[in-house]
Amino acid sequence: MLVLDSSRTNTALARRAARRFLQARCPWADVHDVLLVVSELLGNAVRHTEGAWLLRMSCRQEGLVVEVHDGSRTLPAPRPGDAENGGGFGWGIVQQLASSVTVRPHRSGKSVRAVWHPALQAQAAA
Repeated sequence: MLVLDSSRTNTALARRAARRFLQARCPWADVHDVLLVVSELLGNAVRHTEGAWLLRMSCRQEGLVVEVHDGSRTLPAPRPGDAENGGGFGWGIVQQLASSVTVRPHRSGKSVRAVWHPALQAQAAA
């Protein structure tokens, strides 16, 4: 399991650690897709909250789980993309690239969980 938080690292270093974790522990996962989701979730945590986040990644035979906790209780919502000013594309990207995405609000904020299943990844590659 990989666990990182914003008090000890930044988003760039978290992405590098996530890449190393995927290469070592989850070779079947599409590294580019997973890193894009990690980037979007961490970027949203920084942009839409006070910047504190916690990243957890685990990979087992049944699947890869990426979970980002942040301090905002506002749930992600789709919004029209704005290519000129940036933003609005990330939530759709996250939902498209992961096998499933769930959001769990809790007292201190929320957790966004993206899951990839090896069988579904193999089908998508075929």
